[in-house]
Amino acid sequence: MEDLRSVLLKHGFSFKKQFGQNFLTDTNLLHAIVSDAGVDENTTVLEIGTGAGALTRALSEKAKRVISFEIDRTLRPVLSETLSGCENTEVRFMDFAKCDLKALEEELGDYVVAANLPYYVTTPIIMRFVEEGKRCRALTVMVQEEVARRFCAKEGTEDYGAVTAAIARRGSCRITRTVPRTLFTPRPNVDSAVVRIDFTEGGFPVKSEKAFRETVRAAFLSRRKTLENNLISVFRLSREDAKAILAEAAVPDAARGETLSPKHLGALSDLLFERGYIKE
Repeated sequence: MEDLRSVLLKHGFSFKKQFGQNFLTDTNLLHAIVSDAGVDENTTVLEIGTGAGALTRALSEKAKRVISFEIDRTLRPVLSETLSGCENTEVRFMDFAKCDLKALEEELGDYVVAANLPYYVTTPIIMRFVEEGKRCRALTVMVQEEVARRFCAKEGTEDYGAVTAAIARRGSCRITRTVPRTLFTPRPNVDSAVVRIDFTEGGFPVKSEKAFRETVRAAFLSRRKTLENNLISVFRLSREDAKAILAEAAVPDAARGETLSPKHLGALSDLLFERGYIKE
């Protein structure tokens, strides 16, 4: 097959900034991502952001089935060439954010996500699988390096935040490799990293998903305020009740939300739910 730049030029394709289009061109990296995702002949893969189809084709070579979503319909003639012969692959030209995930999961059964995600939709897409995905076993995605650090951060660090806790509630997260900006076309302004989030290991139960989300939101509402003050502000607790709840949850006096591990935040959310401060 012709090199990617030649194919794009032949079909008159122009990059669209609003779609965050940065295409991967390094063959070794593409195969490494497929390997990081654990894709084999029994795997159904969901990809978001087909782009020019380079990763899609690498996935197709290993997977049982690939369903790929692409928002830019002008890529259709490019993909008809770059994905020629990929009989186990289907490209759906639509915005994945508008897709009915429940219906899609009923169609796919168990699946994994593998994608070079457009930077501007990274966190919303990840959070959609974290909060709604029932059949997704793992996500292996290319994201900005600083976002990858945030996803995998430890409590008490600058990168630790609400999204970290939300991911940890569902599973384990690790950076599998870092990727220099020079491997993309066009070249972005930042380096990237491949992150793998496993929903089949790690994670922990909570009494109420809603209570956990609201507790995490409160914990990170204002990093300069103590957790006690944030709970008072968000849940309208008296200071006495806030102190009592935190003492029962074994949270030190004057602690800030970012010092609590995801599991500790889960235990606190259970208490707030049990005491009726958060309703289902």
